[in-house]
Amino acid sequence: MSQKTSAPVDLFVIGGGINGCGIARDAAGRGLSVTLAEMGDLAQATSSASTKLFHGGLRYLEYLEVRLVHEALAEREVLLGAMPHIAHPMRFVLPMDPAMRFEGGSPVSRIMALVMPWMKGRRPALMIRAGLFLYDHLGGRRLLPGTRAVDLTRDPAGAPLKSGFIRAYEYSDVWVDDARLVVLNARDAAERGAQVLTRCKVLAAHREGDLWRIETTTGTHYARALVNAAGPWVGAVIRDTIHVPSADRVRLVRGSHIVTRRLFDHDRAYFFQGRDGRICFAIPYEGEFTLIGTTDQDHQGDPGGPICTEAERDYLCAFASQYFARPVTPAEVVWSYSGVRPLYDDGASSATAATRDYVLRLDAEGPPVLNIFGGKITTYRRLAEAALAKLGPHFPQMTGDWTAGAPLPGGDFPVEGLPDLTAGLLRDYPFLGVARAARIARSYGTEARDWLGSAQADADLGRDFGAGLSEAELRWMIAREWARAPEDVIWRRSKLGLRMTPDEVTALAAYMAEVQVG
Repeated sequence: MSQKTSAPVDLFVIGGGINGCGIARDAAGRGLSVTLAEMGDLAQATSSASTKLFHGGLRYLEYLEVRLVHEALAEREVLLGAMPHIAHPMRFVLPMDPAMRFEGGSPVSRIMALVMPWMKGRRPALMIRAGLFLYDHLGGRRLLPGTRAVDLTRDPAGAPLKSGFIRAYEYSDVWVDDARLVVLNARDAAERGAQVLTRCKVLAAHREGDLWRIETTTGTHYARALVNAAGPWVGAVIRDTIHVPSADRVRLVRGSHIVTRRLFDHDRAYFFQGRDGRICFAIPYEGEFTLIGTTDQDHQGDPGGPICTEAERDYLCAFASQYFARPVTPAEVVWSYSGVRPLYDDGASSATAATRDYVLRLDAEGPPVLNIFGGKITTYRRLAEAALAKLGPHFPQMTGDWTAGAPLPGGDFPVEGLPDLTAGLLRDYPFLGVARAARIARSYGTEARDWLGSAQADADLGRDFGAGLSEAELRWMIAREWARAPEDVIWRRSKLGLRMTPDEVTALAAYMAEVQVG
């Protein structure tokens, strides 16, 4: 590939995860010229390996992270309104087990042990109900229903659980397709003028007068400011790429998930407490599956290749089996994934206790560089606003905050409008069938018709690659969503890898090579 030198831009962003793409989108919408470089695929690392939730972080209240929880709770409904195709409300059932004891190490647990020593090692119902009361009211909830008590002996949510679980609380959070969230932020950034470069690694960057000179695998770039949103590589970029002194450190924490065949028939999720003080979710996933996670383990080695270890898989199976009447065994796991969270190193004693809040560090000794530590997908938009506020003095021409309420591509319809959107697709494209029409609506929203066009039958969409993936959809992913390899298509732009056979994946790879994508 030929090397080239580009004209200076206002902002050069390193990293194509949710924070990098969110900042690029926000900056482009404020009138700044932006280039984003991602060394692999968009959302290839941490941002596609989450638990797929916009949530306030109920357990973070135990660690007194009230500001983070308040911001995240307020954001759930803002984000839901901007992307009602890839996000939807979800109810969570939290079963109570009065006999369960565990070793809890959070500040609130320690306070409770001092005040009520007979409750040591146990989250009492009073503590959980108080936390849920705060959860209902901290963020100014308007759209999502509040907490209610559940009698598990009468409610369908009790059916798959062991008979000892009698009571539960049910509360609201929001499910989101995390990888598509990243891609749609990149799409919107590009439509507002940003240049998005994937498979483009930043090799070196240094200050040259009042500009940053950035050397990449595809050419040389100049920028008036640099944003290091490299996620798990943020420390490596500081140390090895931009060579800017920094006392801040990142703590790499691995979170693993497993996917099984569907374990229950209703559409609510479960929030389970473990005897070790940790929590675990069991979430309806892709129609036919259940997602279980997550773990918290300090990660050593390459942050780009984490795997769910056998020990983590077995831990998650055993955790879920404390609650489900039918034990969850490793043999039932059809897929697993793992991601490395780049948490700010606040000196916490354990990976579980480490802060999930974000920290932004600006070095303005010359052309500015902003280093991004931590963050979670729920607060990505607020993080982007905070990042632009830090950089604001260097760009007096920049306009103000704008992203709250601005829909992502395909999300320009009411929060409650997804069923109507799906029904419209099924009416106009009956050959899709119910499940496929629903998947397409959830992925593309109002943009689905842009690639479905005037099709009257499957044959009009071109080649069938299996699991409902057509040539027309694939070409949309390639042309509009930077898909360059089969993994981009079947694990990030979609989760069709759960249904495709090895032979179908091989044929997909051959086709993508034929059309010279790579």
